[in-house]
Amino acid sequence: MVRMALIRLLWSIPLLFLVSALTFVLTALTPGDAARSILGTNTNPAAYQQLRSQLHLDRSLFSQYTDWLTHAVRGDLGSSLFTGQSVTSLLNSRLEASLSLILGTALACGLFGVGLGLLSAVRGGVTGRLVGAGSTIGMSLPTPWLGLVLVLVFAIQLRALPATGYVPLEQSGSEWARALILPVMCLAAGGVALIARQTRGAVLDVLGRDYVRALRAAGLPARRVLFRHVLRNAAVPVVSTMGLLVIGLLGGTVVVEQLFALPGLGQEAVIATGQHDLPVLEGVVVYFTLLVVLFNFTTDLANMRLNPRLVHA
Repeated sequence: MVRMALIRLLWSIPLLFLVSALTFVLTALTPGDAARSILGTNTNPAAYQQLRSQLHLDRSLFSQYTDWLTHAVRGDLGSSLFTGQSVTSLLNSRLEASLSLILGTALACGLFGVGLGLLSAVRGGVTGRLVGAGSTIGMSLPTPWLGLVLVLVFAIQLRALPATGYVPLEQSGSEWARALILPVMCLAAGGVALIARQTRGAVLDVLGRDYVRALRAAGLPARRVLFRHVLRNAAVPVVSTMGLLVIGLLGGTVVVEQLFALPGLGQEAVIATGQHDLPVLEGVVVYFTLLVVLFNFTTDLANMRLNPRLVHA
């Protein structure tokens, strides 16, 4: 099992090279550069060219990329063109906020999505229709609009939760949790709906199989049949969907971190893009890609654990 997962992990190495190269090309195609962002539009052409030379922006794109790649494979992602701070230290300081948001959202999607999907599959009737309708609404809500509504209700009118900001976990566990409630609610709405729908379909499919009918006919308690046999066999598609969902959350963090002023990787990506700070932008891309690889690896291991036949697939 581990050998197969490691083989799949090795296939992700070319992905890092491809994504980093595309980032260089796409950044080069956008108007402006870091020197123009630093000096402004109304600047002396000689000063502009001198700064471009100091930042090595006058070199060819291929030369810039190979130089960055040479250092990156040794663990050196360079320094910010604006602050001179190490990209690694800058992004490490923002990693906690992004991971807290992603993992908190994944936990909420798993707990509430699986719970609602299971409830609608077992109960059916009005409960099933309500969960189905709620899933459709949840997946159709625009994230920015939902975030503004949550801030208006819980932060402005009720004054129950902070609208913006982030408190590190080591500073205060309770304030850390309070700062994440609204961002997680905003980001998890669509995910809960998706997992609930996937869980409902998978559970209904397993409930209709012959061996489940046989277990019920043998007199096994319904709770035991549901949680020991049905959920285990329905878990593989749900876990796969969860893996894809968590990867999708990486893109959602860019919007949510901006909306709630969370100092995470997504917010830093927006700042670096506006400033044409290529080393920082490349660093964010590398971190996001590594997180995608990690989440895929974890999903593969979980699926192989649940269904050993996937090892030989």
